[in-house]
Amino acid sequence: MPGPPTTAELVWTRDLQFEARSGQTSLTIDSRGVAGPSPIDALAFALAGCMAVDVVDILTKGRHALGALSAELAAERAPEPPRRFLTVQLHFRVTGDVPEAAVERAIQLSRDRYCSVWHTLRQEIAFTTTFEVRR
Repeated sequence: MPGPPTTAELVWTRDLQFEARSGQTSLTIDSRGVAGPSPIDALAFALAGCMAVDVVDILTKGRHALGALSAELAAERAPEPPRRFLTVQLHFRVTGDVPEAAVERAIQLSRDRYCSVWHTLRQEIAFTTTFEVRR
């Protein structure tokens, strides 16, 4: 059974800034990326966040000794409007006694099956992931 629908409400506050609300959370969306993330930055946060949550969830459910995880996303955008993402590189830094094969499997499961943000984006984006494990 599907969950409840995702909802978002944006209210224009000034200039090109909006107060964005979804459920109990809110943030400021700012076209200039000053008062809050720009819409494209928010999308980058969403993609990196979605996959990072999946990877942590998969590794911890696998009872791996995960000490820390961070993710860095770099995306290339089209030079002309609509300036969409053309390529995305997402690098994970994993700290702990975690086998590389487990990290690779977690990333692949997120990308191929679980990350709803990635599966919502256009699939012709060249998307690569890398990782490193620090013990």
